[in-house]
Amino acid sequence: MAPKDDSLELVETFEEGAFVFREGERGDCMYIIEQGQVEILLEGEGKPRRLALLAEGDFFGEMAVLEELPRTASARAVTACSLLRIDRPTFDQLIRHNPEIAVRMLRKLCHRLRTVQTHPLEAPAVPAPPVATPGGEAAFLLHKASGTRFPLGEGGEATVGRQDPATGLSPTVDLGEVDKQKTTSRRHAVLVFKDGTWYLREEVGVRNGTFVNGRRLAPGEACPVSPGDLLRFGLVELEFHQA
Repeated sequence: MAPKDDSLELVETFEEGAFVFREGERGDCMYIIEQGQVEILLEGEGKPRRLALLAEGDFFGEMAVLEELPRTASARAVTACSLLRIDRPTFDQLIRHNPEIAVRMLRKLCHRLRTVQTHPLEAPAVPAPPVATPGGEAAFLLHKASGTRFPLGEGGEATVGRQDPATGLSPTVDLGEVDKQKTTSRRHAVLVFKDGTWYLREEVGVRNGTFVNGRRLAPGEACPVSPGDLLRFGLVELEFHQA
């Protein structure tokens, strides 16, 4: 969330069912959800189609800040909402105070590019199935307070964070259900299995830190982890296990 500074934000409220903006309208601002839920709709002809359901901390409408183009979709309040209206003059200040928002925007744009990029002279590439990494498939993170196990999968790499409906990306280890205070970033860290060892690395733009046995990781550091190590993402502590 953006800092509570009147110079940085303008709070707007919307009743349940009200449109924040409509597809095709000209836009000059983006929004960050302070309270409530907003759905992004593709109206066109016929029944509107929901593209995303956004909640507190999510953002939308950012293309209007970056480019003066009509809205490509509609935004409607699913519940009563309080939204932070960010126009062009305040956008620079926002990303200085909250770099995670800027990083998420970049990821969203990269995701869009990967989705729409085509090679007309070539047949579409078929992604290769994930290859199991020996020893990697047996690893998991344990949240002792709830007893929840989070498998790291069989691909030798697992992202840790919370589902991000604003970018359409989901982490391998989704801590949304155990992180009630939302202290973990949407894409917080990554675990990579290499040469028989798992390594933990914090992602770009993380606000609340990543810790191994109480020690905070430095930016870019790849820290080896062993069975029994306590890994903390924000305020969520998990125990690393490997059979």
